[in-house]
This record gives sequence, C-alpha cells and structure tokens, in this order.
Amino acid sequence: MHTMTSTSTTADREIVTTRLIDAPRALVFEAWTDPKHVAHWFGPDGFVTTTHSMEVRPGGIWRFTMRGPDGTDWPNVVTYEQVVAPERLVYLHGDDKEPDMFHNTVTFDDQDGKTALTMRAVFKTAVAKDFVVRERGAVEGGKQTIARLDRYVREMARSGTN
Repeated sequence: MHTMTSTSTTADREIVTTRLIDAPRALVFEAWTDPKHVAHWFGPDGFVTTTHSMEVRPGGIWRFTMRGPDGTDWPNVVTYEQVVAPERLVYLHGDDKEPDMFHNTVTFDDQDGKTALTMRAVFKTAVAKDFVVRERGAVEGGKQTIARLDRYVREMARSGTN
C-alpha cells in the first residue's frame, strides 16, 4: 500500500490513498456501499462503525458513528453526489459547518479481476488537511481503513459470501 500526492492544483489540500485489492471490483464496491459489509471493515484499526442509515444514491445520506478504541464516539455524515456502480463514488464527508469537511472521490478500477482502489480526499484548505493529518492521523487512518477493506473482501471472495 502506498499514498501519493497529486501534482494538481489541489495537491496541498488533498490526501490520496491507493491500494490494489485482490478481489473483483463489483465485490469491493458492494462492500463499500452495503451497511451489512461496512460494519466489518470501515474505519482505522480498533474502530467500530455503526451505520444509522445509508442511502447510496445522488443526494442520499449515510449517517454513521465510529467508536474509537478509547470509547470516543465520532458521529459522521456523508452526502453522496455521484454514484456510478461499480466504478466511482463521489461524496461530501461532513458539512460546511465542520472545518475538516472534505470531498472524497473513490474509484474502483478493474485490473485483470483485481481492483485498483483510489481514495482522494480534498479539503477546503491546506490548513484543514494539515490539521486532520497531524491531529487525527488521517493518512495512517486511511491506510488502515483500506487494509481492513482489503482483508474483508478477500475473505468474502474466498468464502463466496456477499
């Protein structure tokens, strides 16, 4: 797994995480968009995610709480802007009242039956991005989250469960 920085005009405001997952992209997309799967992998190591509601469609909202290893609850809201199954999700994570709100684009590219996953989070400002990197461990948290997804979907693929 590796993280890379884009050279685009948003480079100072974005976090990009990529990983090649040994599972078909339809399965990876399903794991990302079905609450029965999300509960098994979403969030950094030691976090538990509880979905309160999830409507994966443009304008739909996903409300969830991530509970950290220390027992802290982190309420979250995602508003979907674009859903192109099984290729891409674009959503706003948080709202305009939150200083660390960001747009996230997740792409699922087929590579000979595997999935090249790219997660690109773009923040309003470089200061906001730097805050979540420094204070919330966003880079490492993103890597851990995608690693958990990788393990989960490979187990789904092996067991044939969806």
